[in-house]
Amino acid sequence: MLLKKLRFFLIIFISYQTPIYSKSNTFEDFNSKNLSKYFSGIVAFENKNNSKALDFFNTSKILLNKHDPYLKRYIYSLVLENKVQHAINLIKKNKDKRNSNFFDAYLLLILDSIKKNDFEEAYTYLLDAKNFSQQERFNLAILETLKHYIYVFKENKILNEKKNFGNLSIISDTFQRCYLGDKNTGTYFSKLFNDPRSDYSRYIFFYLGYLIENNRIEDAKKITDNIEYINTTLLLSQGKSWIENGNKEKLTEVFSCKNHTDIIGEFFFLVSNLYSSQDNFEKSNFYLNLSNFLNPKFIFNLSLVAENQFSNEEYKKMKKTLRNFTKKDNFYYWYRVKKEALIIAKKRNKKESLNYITTEFIKIEKPNKKFLFDMANFYKNSKEYEKAIKYYTEILETLNDSSEIKSDILYRRGGSYERIGKYEKADKDLLHSLKIKPDDAYVLNYLAYSWLERNYKINEAIEMLEVAYASEKDDPYIIDSIGWAYYLVNDFIKAEKFLKRAVQLMPDDPIVNDHYGDILWRLNRKIQARYFWTNVLKMDETEEEMLKKINIKMVEGLKNS
Repeated sequence: MLLKKLRFFLIIFISYQTPIYSKSNTFEDFNSKNLSKYFSGIVAFENKNNSKALDFFNTSKILLNKHDPYLKRYIYSLVLENKVQHAINLIKKNKDKRNSNFFDAYLLLILDSIKKNDFEEAYTYLLDAKNFSQQERFNLAILETLKHYIYVFKENKILNEKKNFGNLSIISDTFQRCYLGDKNTGTYFSKLFNDPRSDYSRYIFFYLGYLIENNRIEDAKKITDNIEYINTTLLLSQGKSWIENGNKEKLTEVFSCKNHTDIIGEFFFLVSNLYSSQDNFEKSNFYLNLSNFLNPKFIFNLSLVAENQFSNEEYKKMKKTLRNFTKKDNFYYWYRVKKEALIIAKKRNKKESLNYITTEFIKIEKPNKKFLFDMANFYKNSKEYEKAIKYYTEILETLNDSSEIKSDILYRRGGSYERIGKYEKADKDLLHSLKIKPDDAYVLNYLAYSWLERNYKINEAIEMLEVAYASEKDDPYIIDSIGWAYYLVNDFIKAEKFLKRAVQLMPDDPIVNDHYGDILWRLNRKIQARYFWTNVLKMDETEEEMLKKINIKMVEGLKNS
């Protein structure tokens, strides 16, 4: 026991002498209890358990004014727990002390000043923050963009000084013009969401709000009339629903580019999205909470919080976040139901998950095509193909031949027919889908592979796969299919080339490993073949029928070889 205590304090002492744990007072100033709580907080913090970290930090507040890194970690943890105002108050209380000299502290002071309409003060804090602009990748972009916004709010004109931060600059320029009531705002929005280089569909929502705010209701309706629920985003679906149901004012209630805090909130959502795209979910949530602090009315942004929590397996927190999506907004609530179903599938089982979403779906009086589509996909993914077909058919009966989504629905229904062995109906749907979109690589691949599995029209299947591969050279499923096609026509050299690449791209896929094992056996590389078949036996996703076949191969190899 004594040895353990000595070891613990030795670790603390060593850690305490390193730069990251540098001290402003002597080691003797702190008692062991406070130190223990603090270092327990650090461990929890480093392990991404922020709630636990915050609990430890809260119990060791004596260090607040004595230990330099304490405040930084404490502030960060508070923001991650969505206690932004608490964090701001703490910074304001400590802003004249040395331990409050870090980027996040100045950023919070900037936001506090912006929220109070004190743009002079905000600019002063921004200048102080520039000392830390090189610490994180996006710090400089954040500060420069905020500088431009603050200038617009303060001077009511655009700052001519330009720095290019890609999408951030394009979007901020559009919102600045919208804030100022620039007559060319509509043109800037249009350029943004019509840019083929990136998906800016989110900004159609803000443009709709701009049109409504300027009493251009018919222009807004023309846009929403061309939006199809099935193939659009959650945000646009809810916006379209509000307009169609006579609640157009909701768009400007949740976001107005005449409101400076709404604009800055959207900017921090963008920053959050950048971190999320790099799988830095903790940093993403930090900026998301800043965004929600600035514009708590924009509930949609909480969907990214929920997605980040799901990626981190924080299901309890996610369920709490999802409670913000209520029945008063139909698409938001349906999003909540779908995510709750996914949590059930992860924590318990898929059957219970399907029962839950089915029960909730039945309660909807007039489900639109999007809800039907989601249910069809849930049933398809749960291998309830007959039920999936029923809902796909219901959707198809409402579509005319010019519908943009008809090809996709036919593809999905055709795939469902194929899974239950109704090949004539499957081929009919898949060929109909290709008639609408002849070069769709994924439909070509699905139909061709189905033919390969049935030993049907092999040469035509290969031709289709070559077209698919020319379009999607990096898709592992297409690579596997074309490799398997060459295997079936005994072109083993060409087959091995493709199947080797497929297994490199999808090392955990049982079918790909099985295929690669087969081609290796045909090339008389039998030890290697058994290695890949063994992999299939170890995989959780391997179905019972395949397990039986692999076990036979392990003993007998492939016949006629």
